[in-house]
Amino acid sequence: MLPGISLILGGAASGKTAFAENLAASTGRGPVYLATAQITDEEMRAKIDRHRKLRGSGWRTLEEPMDAGRALAAIGGDNVVLMDCATMWLSNRMLAGHDCGEAEAELMAGLSLCAAPVVIVSNEVGNSIVPENALAREFREAQGRLNQKLAAKAGLVVQVVAGLPMVLKGHLP
Repeated sequence: MLPGISLILGGAASGKTAFAENLAASTGRGPVYLATAQITDEEMRAKIDRHRKLRGSGWRTLEEPMDAGRALAAIGGDNVVLMDCATMWLSNRMLAGHDCGEAEAELMAGLSLCAAPVVIVSNEVGNSIVPENALAREFREAQGRLNQKLAAKAGLVVQVVAGLPMVLKGHLP
């Protein structure tokens, strides 16, 4: 049984999404994929198409790059939600000029109102060098704060490295 919120962290191409998909699918509930990416170029289109194909047709997809909190609040308890990913969602909000604190509050409110268990994928971006430009540094700090808030609220936190899950909080079902 999954807790209300599970947070799956990892670096780029670490295997975190595949792990999260398997975790959500193991519940036997109707899987809902809350997609936060936006198609901005052909590379992103190909990545999204590849993810859809790997996921298969059993998933209902909600594309919500900005208002994930509202989308989460509307999902029924007979489902399980995979939000992929909090990093892309935060990036979208920041690039649109939204206040990070308000955005976080909206997301946390949506998580509190969601009747279904939610598995959130997020990148751990603090393990590299200090970025050279102000926007990248601001993003890194905002992402770190968001991950900390999500981890505090989550009953299960797993870091995936090289496809291997390491439980940081809670227990795998």
